[in-house]
Formats: sequence, C-alpha cells, structure tokens
Amino acid sequence: MTVPPGPAAGAGGREWRPAANPWVITAAVMLATFMEVLDTSIAVVALPHIAGNLSASTDEATWVLTSYLVANAVILPASGWLAAYFGRKRFLIACIAIFMVSSLACGTAANLGLLVVARIFQGAGGGALQPISQAILLESFPPEKRGMAMAAFGLGVVVAPIVGPTLGGWLTDNYSWRWAFYINIPVGVAAILMTQAFVEDPPYLRAAKPGRIDSIGFGLMAVSIATLQIVLDKGQQAGWFDATWIRWFAVISAVTMAAFLAWELRAKEPIVNLRVLRNRNFAVGTLLITLMGIALYGMLTLQPLFLQTLMGYTALQSGLTVSPRGLGALVMMPLIGYFTNVIDKRALIGFGFLLFGSTSLMLGNVNLQASMISVVLPIALSGIASAMIWVPLATVAMGTLRREQMGNATGIFNLMRNIGGSVGISIVATMLVRDAQTHQANMVAHLTPNNPVFHTRFLALQGAFLARFDPIEASRRAMATIYQELMKQANLWAFVDNFRFVAWVCLACFTAIFLLEKADSR
Repeated sequence: MTVPPGPAAGAGGREWRPAANPWVITAAVMLATFMEVLDTSIAVVALPHIAGNLSASTDEATWVLTSYLVANAVILPASGWLAAYFGRKRFLIACIAIFMVSSLACGTAANLGLLVVARIFQGAGGGALQPISQAILLESFPPEKRGMAMAAFGLGVVVAPIVGPTLGGWLTDNYSWRWAFYINIPVGVAAILMTQAFVEDPPYLRAAKPGRIDSIGFGLMAVSIATLQIVLDKGQQAGWFDATWIRWFAVISAVTMAAFLAWELRAKEPIVNLRVLRNRNFAVGTLLITLMGIALYGMLTLQPLFLQTLMGYTALQSGLTVSPRGLGALVMMPLIGYFTNVIDKRALIGFGFLLFGSTSLMLGNVNLQASMISVVLPIALSGIASAMIWVPLATVAMGTLRREQMGNATGIFNLMRNIGGSVGISIVATMLVRDAQTHQANMVAHLTPNNPVFHTRFLALQGAFLARFDPIEASRRAMATIYQELMKQANLWAFVDNFRFVAWVCLACFTAIFLLEKADSR
C-alpha cells in the first residue's frame, strides 16, 4: 500500500512552495549538476594528454580519475545529513565554490601530485551536487509535476556523459587539457549567483537541528567506499585477486561495510539513514538504478572502444558516432516527463529496459564490415531507452517518501547508480580481456593444415606474398596476416559477449519491475 508524500507545511499550515518559479530553480541547480557530470567524462578523454604533459605513465595518470571517484563516492551518501547540518542552500553554494576553485587548481597543476590532490577536493565538492539538486527539484515541484522535474534532472545525468567526450576531445585538440577544467569556472560562477538568488530551504529543513556528526559511521563508510572504488577502478590493471593489495582492500571494504551497516541501523542520528530502505519502492528503485548503472556505463565504455579498436574510427569520429544517444535522450526527456503523469510509470520503465536490452543485442550482431547506420541506430535508440528508464524510475522510487526523507534518499540513490557504473565498467573491462583470450585460444586450435579453410586461405596469402618475398618470408607473412585476422575476430566475439551481457542485465531489471508498487502523482 503506497503512502503519499508528506507535506512540508509552510505558513498557515499550507503545503510549502518555493517563492521562485520552479523552472528557474531547475536552471540554477542543473547548471551545477551538468558541470559536475560533464567534467567527469571530459577528464577521461584528456587523460593521455595529461600523462604526456606531466611526464607520467598512463597507469599513474589514471589516479586523476580514481582520486576524484573516491572522494565523490564518500561524500554522496552523507550529502543529506550535511545539507541538514549546514543548511542545504549554504551547503550547495559551498560545494559549487569548492568544485570551481579546485577546477582552477587542476588546470594550473604543475605536476601529477598536485593534480591528484586538486581532484580529491574537486570530487568532494562535486559529490553532493547531484543528490542535492535532485532533492531540490523534487521538493520544488508539486507531486503531479515531478516527472517533468526528473526529466530536467535526467538531462544532466544522462546527456552530460555523452556530450563530455566530444567536448573534451575538441577542447584538448584545439586548446589544452587544462581547459577541460577551466571551463567549469564561468559555469560555477553562474550557478552560485542563480542559487543565491532563487533557491531557498523549505521550512522543515530550516527547523531541523541535527546533532553531532556520526563520526564513527562516517569513518566506516569512507573507508569502505574508498577501498571498494579503488578495487573496482584498479582491479583489472592489477590482475584482480592475483594482487595481494587488491585482496586486502577487498577484505577491508567488506568488513568495514558490514560494520557500517550494523552501526547505522543502531545509531540514533546516523550519517546515512538506512531505514529509508524499508520503503519498498525506494528499495526496489535503488536496486534497479544500480543495475541500470551497470548496463549504461558498461555500454558507454564498450561503444567507443569497439569503434576505435575494431572499426578503425578516430577519437573524434567515435565521439560523433555515439553522440546520437544524447540526441535521443534530449528529444525523449520532455516527452517522458509528460508521459509519467498519464501512463503507469512501471510500464514505461519496463519498456525502457526492454528497448535498451534490444539495442545491446543489435550491437551484438554487428561484424567488422558493419555500416555506420547499423551502429548509429541502436546507439540513438539506447538514448531514448535511457530517458524512458531514468525519469519514471527516479519518480516512482521517491514517490512514496516524505519530503524530509528525500535529501537522505537521493544521496543513497545517486551513490548506488555511481557504484553500479563502476561495477559495470570493471566487468566489461575484465570480460573484454579474458573473453578475447578465450576466443583466441579456441580459434588457434583450428589453425592446422588439416583444416581446409585455413589451408586454402594460407596458400592464397602465401602465393600473393611470393611475388615480393622468398618462400620462407612469404609463409611467415601469410601466417602473420591470418593471426591478425584471428585476433580481430577474437576481439569482436569478446565485444559480442559483453553486449549480450548488458542485454541479460536489462532482462533482470525487467523482471524486478514487478516488485514495484504503483506510485500515483497525485
């Protein structure tokens, strides 16, 4: 049985409404969210240039990404408590300022160490921007318009990671990797000015008086999330559990997470109120957003790699080819915001997951001679599917919570989406390497003189090379050519395995939708 969101009473007992137009508030908070999400994907593209300019190896330079993700993940779940303690508007402005100043420090960093330190502060400042923005939007709009609010929020969350690589590549190629960080400064200034002018704290938040910070809970959470994020980000490079330090970090993460859960469920004033997961829709919605993170970020990782390593696209061509996903999401977001008020949200979510899974299968059927349209079409459809999932899922997950629960809930919701994304990236990165090795071993077993297909191909190539080389060199080059073709086919099958894995994740999400209860927007 669903429970309607509790009103936040204002003067005279009436339900509170912000003084400014909700759409003006949306513009203010989405500037900050879009800036934070965009910067994450821009930095990925600029990484090779950062390594070269700062005289660092590629492995060392990846700490620019890892340090940000760790700090970001630690702050995310605590954002609700911090907003209540400092005041949400004041805390949001402080986070934007920290993000903006640390962006300047990133751009002016003279060596890798200074850049990593600046990225830690940038991640800490950016960690609260998404959940606070989402909570402000949910509270600024009446229940019947929250679908439109989440559509606006989804533009930042879904579209920004797609725009980022193209913009990052253009800035890096035409100016410098430092502009990937400098670009945040004017955006941050505009976000601070608009937040100061239009955003206000609701009465329940102004009246709240949080006690002392739950330092034990925060410490356990920070250690657990930080070690987990490092394991997910560095596991493939280190060989996963073949590395001693990975095993230790995994154990530390598991033990501290268990201790954190036990502590938070008993604490009177927890840093993260896990009791909100007793709400059925929010618990199922959190599970679904985690799985969506695995599928979405897995696809975002796979597609550029597929286009560049197998199809021979340049980085810019790859970015332009995946950009239709952003266009699909951009077109669909406003429509879905409307449809969430007239169609059962669970039906929209279910169709979205089926469509996303279908696009994965479409990409899983391509070959090395695939035309651009056969790649662009499923990418564009996946953008439409992402919009169909994100907007109603966020709405239905939060739809049965009281307003005073939303700040805490949005922190958990966004954290699990990010962790799901890290898990998805780690899974596809590992599967690509190991599946390619497996397929290669299976295919090599067929390269024998007894195989008529191999024998015919070998003789044809050998004959072609005999026109320019002696018989021994011609045989060697013929075998090398066949082996290169085999490697491409093995890698292709590894990508096919991954695309089908994403489809299976989407199918699991579809079955979980039946656990959701209907959440009316009234």
